[in-house]
Amino acid sequence: MDEERARILRMKKLGILLRDARTAAGRSRKEVATALGISTSQLAAYENGTKAPSLPELEALAFYLRLPLEHFWSSETLANKTKEDKTPDLARLISLRQRIIGLMLRQYREAIGLHLAETARQTGIPVKRLRAYEMGKRQIPLPDLESLARVLNVPLHTFMDTEGPIGQWLIQQRQVADFLQLPDDLRAFVAKPVNRPYLELAQRLSEMSVEKLRAVAEGLLEITL
Repeated sequence: MDEERARILRMKKLGILLRDARTAAGRSRKEVATALGISTSQLAAYENGTKAPSLPELEALAFYLRLPLEHFWSSETLANKTKEDKTPDLARLISLRQRIIGLMLRQYREAIGLHLAETARQTGIPVKRLRAYEMGKRQIPLPDLESLARVLNVPLHTFMDTEGPIGQWLIQQRQVADFLQLPDDLRAFVAKPVNRPYLELAQRLSEMSVEKLRAVAEGLLEITL
């Protein structure tokens, strides 16, 4: 394949990825063009594959649409990925989570020997409503759950999802936020695949007991002395 044909095919493929990324983000052509400081006709040419954006324009677009820049070298459209990664039945998840929280409330209450009537007195929530909460038959407004957590002396985060798809997503978001709080040089170190063995070693060491760590340290001293 000669260079000219390769460039033409690349522009067509890039155009498909650009249009797909914009529509997946729910952005109009006018919105994106305005953000990039170009005309809608120029953006249309990019998406039709008759022209190609510059690298700075592509970087700005990735930032605007909150996409990794590498996506524009991908062979997979976001539309296809969305079809494969179907959104779970949120209503069903909410119902299931409510039952789980209700069961947890009952277990914590019984563990400290607190009767429903006393719980109602301390929280100001009627017994009938508390019973419905514990049976998962009624949604628990957040202020009520916070009040119950205080009375039961249980941290609110104990009731947060950690196992389901939403819980896993929330954990990932917190992990990303924690990663971004690291110093720049440490983030750069962690992000390099070549440094993965060192990170895995650090993880294994962090899981060791004090006695095992002491034994490792003594072994290293014997080797170096």
